[in-house]
Amino acid sequence: AFATDSEAVRLANDSEYGLNASVISKDKKIALAIAKELHAGTVNVNEGYATAWSTLGSPMGGFGASGLGRRHAIAGILQYTQSQTIATQNGLGFGPPFGLSDEKWGNLLTAFLGAMKKIGWR
Repeated sequence: AFATDSEAVRLANDSEYGLNASVISKDKKIALAIAKELHAGTVNVNEGYATAWSTLGSPMGGFGASGLGRRHAIAGILQYTQSQTIATQNGLGFGPPFGLSDEKWGNLLTAFLGAMKKIGWR
């Protein structure tokens, strides 16, 4: 049992687990404020579990020692991926082209940017 909302939040968060939580209240605004303070992967307001679980566009999973990652939505797909960036240079690079000194390259870029600014290019 608890005497205040803050005590209830403290007791709920005093665990290594955080899979699912529910906040039941006549005042939805207060319930939403409490829900934001809970350390749980899913928090339901005025419902036990089904609403959040059936929302396929929302990620599902626990905080702390709860759950096995995420499922549903983009977060569920991304846990099975490994991002990689592959880039190619198709235009002028940052360094001077072969045969052009750093000073001449800098002057050329400065002139180019000045001309672009005059014509309103951003």
